[in-house]
Amino acid sequence: MNPEELKDKLTRYKDMVYRIAYTYLHSTADAEDISQETFLKLYLRKEPFPDAESEKAWLIRVTLNACCNLKKSFWQRMRSDMPEQMPGTIAESVEESKLYHAVFALPEKYRVVILLYYYEEYSVREIAAITGRNESTVQTQLERGRKRLRKQLEQQGGFYYGKRHISEHDGTHKNVQLL
Repeated sequence: MNPEELKDKLTRYKDMVYRIAYTYLHSTADAEDISQETFLKLYLRKEPFPDAESEKAWLIRVTLNACCNLKKSFWQRMRSDMPEQMPGTIAESVEESKLYHAVFALPEKYRVVILLYYYEEYSVREIAAITGRNESTVQTQLERGRKRLRKQLEQQGGFYYGKRHISEHDGTHKNVQLL
């Protein structure tokens, strides 16, 4: 891969890789390190991808694996971080920021599937293939994650996303009632 191709891929995928790493690690520095490591592996990869979707799935899988490896490392378990603020580029409005913080408060197994489903717009089948989980497991985690999000946001007094009220959400993103 030449540097121009890498630059194009960086432009196209950097936000996605960073968001996934940040979702797992809750650390800007670690997410940046994982992003750099992921793109280095992409640059060093010799085999071309059959299509853009395969490339995107490979990047997600490599990012997830790198995050898991970092979380298992001795250094990661022994360190203590100060809490940090969410980067402003991820959630721009106050409402989006509240929603994104609520997503980050979820347990990891729900957070990852919600991120891939809503933010990266993958189907349940694609998420199952990327994460190595069964489709039924992904569906269950999406449903439970939505319920936890709804409960958390309702406890904070409800949440409006545009003209949609999250507390009226019945479990699928297609059946949100407009006010």
